[in-house]
Amino acid sequence: MTVVKYGVGVALLVVSFISLGASRVMAQRGAGGSGDRIPGDVQLEKGPVALDDFERNALTVLDDIGRNQRFRNVPQHDGRLLRIMAQSINAQHVVELGTSTGISGIWIGLGLRQTGGKLTTYEIDADRARTARENFQRAGLSDVITLVEGDAHVELKKLSGTVDMIFLDADKEGYIDYLNTLMPMLRPGGLILAHNINPRMAHPPFMEAITTNPKLETVVRGGMSISLKKQ
Repeated sequence: MTVVKYGVGVALLVVSFISLGASRVMAQRGAGGSGDRIPGDVQLEKGPVALDDFERNALTVLDDIGRNQRFRNVPQHDGRLLRIMAQSINAQHVVELGTSTGISGIWIGLGLRQTGGKLTTYEIDADRARTARENFQRAGLSDVITLVEGDAHVELKKLSGTVDMIFLDADKEGYIDYLNTLMPMLRPGGLILAHNINPRMAHPPFMEAITTNPKLETVVRGGMSISLKKQ
């Protein structure tokens, strides 16, 4: 009888540890996110708080996209990071590769609304582009965001002027081409952020380029690479 009770107790303990581990993984991932986050970060971080009615509406739209639209987007914590980065460097022009249905664009747009800047975002899929335009309209950011529909490898050649921040979240093998095209336009002190940077998905030529160029200072945190153009 004692052996049976001991065995049941061990089994329950194992199940508890498995459940705890699963809950931590889910907390790390969030809605549509990745499992690259440190559990302590998730425990300490709170949700976004709206500054005003405009942001309150935008956050409602973001929540609706995350819950009801099937296309993949960046998780909330990455979107918030993009907003912080764009706003903190007083970005006037941000370029995004891979709009999807607009979650990252809305977060960036919230930052640019404060700086008076603009976002140019590229999406090759017509359905995603149409949905993103609707979402930008719902969030009140159509005047901040220009969506270019088509193959960005082609469309980027039409772009000119200075860029303050670049966000890459499209075809991973294409990151190096986007980097080479946009680097000459990126101002000193500008930022390059790339999504899905982990051992499974990071494209070696891109990683080589951002980690060996003396003009760039690069770190990788939580599945996102962040590169500063030093000069």
